[in-house]
Amino acid sequence: MTGTTARRTGARLRAPLADRGNALHPGAWWIWALGLATAASRTNNPLLLGLIVAVAGYVVAARRTDAPWARSYGAFLKLGLLVIAIRVVFSIVLGSPIGGTHLLFTLPEVPLPGWVQGVRIGGRVLAEQLLFALYEGAKLATLLICIGAANALANPARLLKSLPGALYEAGVAVVVAMTFAPNMVADVVRLRTARRLRGRPTGGVRALAQIGLPVLEGALERSVAVAASMDARGYGRTARVPAAVRRVTGALTIGGLLGVCAGSYTLLAADGAAYGLPLLGAGLLIALAGLWLGGRRSVRTRYRPDRFGPRSWLVAGSGVAVAVLMIRAGAYAPEALRPPPVPLAWPALPLRPALSVLAGLLPAFVAPVPKESP
Repeated sequence: MTGTTARRTGARLRAPLADRGNALHPGAWWIWALGLATAASRTNNPLLLGLIVAVAGYVVAARRTDAPWARSYGAFLKLGLLVIAIRVVFSIVLGSPIGGTHLLFTLPEVPLPGWVQGVRIGGRVLAEQLLFALYEGAKLATLLICIGAANALANPARLLKSLPGALYEAGVAVVVAMTFAPNMVADVVRLRTARRLRGRPTGGVRALAQIGLPVLEGALERSVAVAASMDARGYGRTARVPAAVRRVTGALTIGGLLGVCAGSYTLLAADGAAYGLPLLGAGLLIALAGLWLGGRRSVRTRYRPDRFGPRSWLVAGSGVAVAVLMIRAGAYAPEALRPPPVPLAWPALPLRPALSVLAGLLPAFVAPVPKESP
């Protein structure tokens, strides 16, 4: 009996197969990914950043579908590597304010006029400045990869349906922009596979030109189809709203966004955390009030709206927990989160912040398992 009870309990706790009834809310994936991105913004330790990328990659591999937008995660990984390479090249060519004692090589320096004092092209290249460039480039690359994880996991059409009425038109533009790149990547892969099966070359300038034309043609056809479907569904129709309500809506939205910007700026400051969170919270509440009033202009209806179920709350909460724990880690382990490039040393992996990042693995175990395509 004990074994049977344990098996039944395990079956209840195991993540179910995804269907229309238990599908995860797309906003939960974005909250989770933004939580990881917030954690990445608080550190430049390459070990912690690599751990964040590993957590995001594991969750994407475990819970993404075979939809076109889910295939864009690899493109974000390549973009992150490109960002790191560009940051290092800029540091080599344009120099860096980071000093050091380990000289790697010296480039020919271009003489510049006095009015550009502080800027140089060429000159000495130190190991410390390259290490600092790698730290900063890895941070930006991790932010991009976290956004790529959300783009690969969240269904953009369902996310658009979940937006407030005031953001619907802007959301349509964002969703079209988000789905354009993944679809174009899928077209390129499909055309290269077809050329390879026919024995034609897939590399070189000539092959690129022959692949580019069908890709652009397919993108144009999708754009026309999207425009026609939007027009057929009455996109852009709005209800009449009194002028006073419009003015109050605009004031609340702008004031709330200014409060959010000011609160975010103070949180990034060294001594602004005390009043940054209240300012950020007040700005969010004011902006949400403006969005609620602005939604009265929308005349669209929703069919079977997505709801934040228990699993959605767990996924979103794991991302928020990672962000909060990493922000708190800045108080007791600031040097571990931001290892200095001088003196030159290998950074250490702090245990408590690393365990905080591992909390982001929760979606890989609680989110519904996507069904395999037949």
